[in-house]
Amino acid sequence: MKAKFGRSIALVAAGSLLAVATAGIASASPVGGKGSSSTQALAAQVLQMRDDLTKVAYAGNVDATRGDLGQLSPVLADIAAGKRYTIQTDTQQLAGLAKGRADESTRLLADPTAKPRQLPPLPLPPIPDLPGPLKIVSDLLKALLGALTGILGGLLGALPVPPLPLPPLPVPGS
Repeated sequence: MKAKFGRSIALVAAGSLLAVATAGIASASPVGGKGSSSTQALAAQVLQMRDDLTKVAYAGNVDATRGDLGQLSPVLADIAAGKRYTIQTDTQQLAGLAKGRADESTRLLADPTAKPRQLPPLPLPPIPDLPGPLKIVSDLLKALLGALTGILGGLLGALPVPPLPLPPLPVPGS
């Protein structure tokens, strides 16, 4: 009887130890960052939103760009708040700056006669200008796409960030 009781306690203790160990593994971070499976899901979501925004913006589709910006803004707010996801502080700050560009782009697309606000500069990655109807927000969207790529770098840690799905660039002089 004592042996059965002792085995039961040992089994419960081993199960608890296993649960604690696997919980640690589930929240283990990739090299250079911190994250979990929810962070990986967030990275997949941000990647999809970044790629969708890139495709519609470079197609010159103002309505779809505005719609994608509207979906992106609350996700960036969640990342910037740092309450829902466990991510690095610099990624949270970048998300806050990216949200500012998304909101400003949405405001200007809703009223093209509005005067753009001065936002703190972000280093612009080498991204080509947007076509005609989105020219007014070209720099904002280019900075936003660059920031989203930076956020993905923070979320993915040591994993490579997929490149922007940019259209082929025109050859100068042709």
